[in-house]
Amino acid sequence: MKEINKVMACVDLSDYSKMTVENTVAIVRGLTAEIILYNVIDSRDIDYLKNVGPHFPGGFKVENYLERVKAERQQAIEEMIKKHFPEDKERMSILIDVGVPFDAILKTIIAEKIDLVVIASKGKSNLIGTLFGSNAEKVFRHSTVPVLSVRSRERFSQKR
Repeated sequence: MKEINKVMACVDLSDYSKMTVENTVAIVRGLTAEIILYNVIDSRDIDYLKNVGPHFPGGFKVENYLERVKAERQQAIEEMIKKHFPEDKERMSILIDVGVPFDAILKTIIAEKIDLVVIASKGKSNLIGTLFGSNAEKVFRHSTVPVLSVRSRERFSQKR
């Protein structure tokens, strides 16, 4: 396996984000690797807001919404680092993009020269996920670098 210099931890600010970062930190322990905490604002949500925005009383500015959401996510990730990972803060950076999540992840892997991706596999299933696949699944299938799936032991343990 080649040297790991840069790891992307995909954080969506769900309950799985802390677990994803915990696993990422464990993987790079003893290495000098940089950790990028990566979050994507789904552009499909933005497209929807662009369509309904003109119908809001007083109008709706998508740019203001995006600015606010980026700031909120940045703050939430910074708080997670401060609370749970203060000793690893210096090796972490935060990157927030707008796009279709799996596509944005795949493009950022190349743009940032990522060596390893850590992503939570939530095990959720719905009709759209069944027909088109989850973001994690698409990253697994199309990534140019290794992808590590992390899962919740409690959620996926088999009850006997």
